[in-house]
Amino acid sequence: MRAQSSAIPPTAIAVDTPPAARDRASAGTLQAALGVVAFSLTFPATAWGLEGFGPWSLVAVRSVLAALIAGGCLLALRVPLPARGHLPGLAVVAAGVVLGFPLLTTLALQTSTTSHAAVVVGLLPLTTAALSALRTGARPSRTFWTAALAGAAAVVAFTVQQSGGALGTADLCLFGALLVCAAGYTEGGRLARVMPGWQVIGWALVLCLPLSVPAAAVALAYEPVTLTAHSVTGLLWVAAGSQFLGLVVWYRGMAAIGIPKASQLQLAQPLLTLVWSVLLLGEHLTVAAPLTAAAVLVCIAVTQRARG
Repeated sequence: MRAQSSAIPPTAIAVDTPPAARDRASAGTLQAALGVVAFSLTFPATAWGLEGFGPWSLVAVRSVLAALIAGGCLLALRVPLPARGHLPGLAVVAAGVVLGFPLLTTLALQTSTTSHAAVVVGLLPLTTAALSALRTGARPSRTFWTAALAGAAAVVAFTVQQSGGALGTADLCLFGALLVCAAGYTEGGRLARVMPGWQVIGWALVLCLPLSVPAAAVALAYEPVTLTAHSVTGLLWVAAGSQFLGLVVWYRGMAAIGIPKASQLQLAQPLLTLVWSVLLLGEHLTVAAPLTAAAVLVCIAVTQRARG
């Protein structure tokens, strides 16, 4: 009996495992791609939201709505409270991803086009990789750093050229958004090794409620609100789509196919945002925008190969 029982599993594994692995990889690729699409719509949705909300109201209400969704999921699944040792890391995620990046990019989009912002923020994967290397003590190759610096130089040149030779307030906000979001992604990636990624952003959102609720109340009292189809749709998307659901499918996909493959999909994000800015907002692109986005895409692809 033992010989028969031990002889069956290898045969079953040899037949069943490859299709199962392919199915998981396909599902993971689809989930990661959906996350990239969700993120690429963030700037156009923010521009829509600004049609009816002030910048502070939009960011605060966005954070509250996303936290309510995340908190409901955490309660429904009875997820235990995070360990005390994880709280500092979650605070960094909250400061960078939940508050800092949305606020700085929203302020920038008051005077900047979404296409311009998309090109500048296209540096986010490179910035995150650089901060991650510094945080973990890793030593990427010279090829990695050369490509990273080339991508940064391309974006800086584009920004200066578009701004008439000097950086404007919107550009400073965008570069600040890059740094704080990269810090949040780096710390979130570290925490995602010990807890599911969606719980990282979920708890970060919940931790912000003591700040976001009173901030929303004050902002709504001082900033005029005009409820239109665009403004409400934009608010709901940045809250539910960009801030939470997009991250859920992104982290699930990344867990299934791995960070390198998922990062390759994210290369399309700035170019997708340029497409949305034309289709949804009617913006007219300069030749420099898609060319710079493509140059950054190539640089990121080189860094991914160098890291691999």
